[in-house]
Amino acid sequence: MTERRSPTIRRRRLGAELRRRRETAGVTIESVAEELECSASKISRIETGHTSATPRDVRDMLRIYGVVGAESDELVQIAREARQKGWWHPYSTVLTGAYVGMEAAASSIRAYEQQVVPGLLQTEEYAKAMIRAARPDIADEEVDQRVRVRLGRQSLLSQDDPIDLWVVLDEAVVSRPVGGDTVMRTQLARLVEAAELPNVTLQILPFEAGGHAGMDGTFTILDFPEAGDPDVVYAENATGGLFLEKSEELQKYIFIFDHIRAAAIPPEESVALIAKLAEEPSWKWRPKVSAST
Repeated sequence: MTERRSPTIRRRRLGAELRRRRETAGVTIESVAEELECSASKISRIETGHTSATPRDVRDMLRIYGVVGAESDELVQIAREARQKGWWHPYSTVLTGAYVGMEAAASSIRAYEQQVVPGLLQTEEYAKAMIRAARPDIADEEVDQRVRVRLGRQSLLSQDDPIDLWVVLDEAVVSRPVGGDTVMRTQLARLVEAAELPNVTLQILPFEAGGHAGMDGTFTILDFPEAGDPDVVYAENATGGLFLEKSEELQKYIFIFDHIRAAAIPPEESVALIAKLAEEPSWKWRPKVSAST
């Protein structure tokens, strides 16, 4: 589970290479589909990494592009690796497998969160409370599956080659007692503990910052170590999420993140604030607001 080899990334890398080979050969998607007796949409989805290609499909496509021998054998082998199952496959019905696969291969993650503690930093009880609150329609069994995946992903922070994580949390994240007082205090203590890791940086964006660059919503920027794997932005929503891979989209979100972290409290002060809130929670002294009837 700690190995960086991700079938999701291999599928994405293979698709990009197949697209490059096709374009170099001057062949259209439609003509490839006709030759292989399949739909053009299948070829397109293979090239974008959204569909796995069989080794035979890859060999046949490369033959059309005039690629044979060792070059062909190498790409066919990548196709075999891309069809392997990641550790998260048994939970594919309850998670965004593409995101988990990309996360597993990333070298660094930059994230801005408006409402909740990121999954990589959640305690088990906080995760359960958060999922139940956000998804009151799902069964306890599905909640437990989601929590198991969430906890399994956290090995990325402590493995031999750990991922670098930089998170900016809106102050609302550490001010709302998800799961109640005890659960939230434990979660805040967990954040302080995680911030002690050399590969984890936490910042709080205070209410006093007012309007800021991240007001359009939560997002995550995933950076990959291989030059052939372009970085990607993931914008999460209630139905799953959206991957943004165009260069101009990536640059826009990097620009936004840089402005958010510049407006946030410095890391050491942020961790001190979180530790203080674990001892003296803000929800204890804020006046209660009753819903109008």
